[in-house]
Amino acid sequence: MIDLRGTTKKYSVIERSTAKVLPDSTRDRAAAGKQPAQHRRRSPCRWPESALIACGVAVLAWAFVLCTTLPSTATAVHWSAAWAGLDAMEALGFIATGVLAARGDPRRALPAAATSMLLLVDSWFDPMTAGPGSDFAVALAMACFAELPLAVVCALVAWRALRVPTPQPA
Repeated sequence: MIDLRGTTKKYSVIERSTAKVLPDSTRDRAAAGKQPAQHRRRSPCRWPESALIACGVAVLAWAFVLCTTLPSTATAVHWSAAWAGLDAMEALGFIATGVLAARGDPRRALPAAATSMLLLVDSWFDPMTAGPGSDFAVALAMACFAELPLAVVCALVAWRALRVPTPQPA
């Protein structure tokens, strides 16, 4: 950050346009090696973060209850609709990510991250719900060689979209 006060140096147009004029108190803190107020660490947890952590702990407890109380087999009335719906959501995620990526839109991170999670869920539930024998082998192969690699690709697309600085309007 360039402080333009109290200097006689000639700055280029680019340097002047990107320079920030620091208030005296911030400049004094920076000179003393202290962080300015806007860069100080926030308190470790605020209420939304605490609520999310509490929800995570509650869901873990609920998962334990489900593991110990649910029957080992069940019949689902809407089995085909559940799987078709999951695959449709994955397809929409691929399309949305591809369209936004083709436009260079940084918002591609949102559908890419969501699609990555959908693929991880799919790669878990396919083998867990498959019948024994060839059904299980096909489900495991799909998880290992299609769904998990695509989940990694989507996660990388999301990560890279978040790392690229967006151009600021003039």
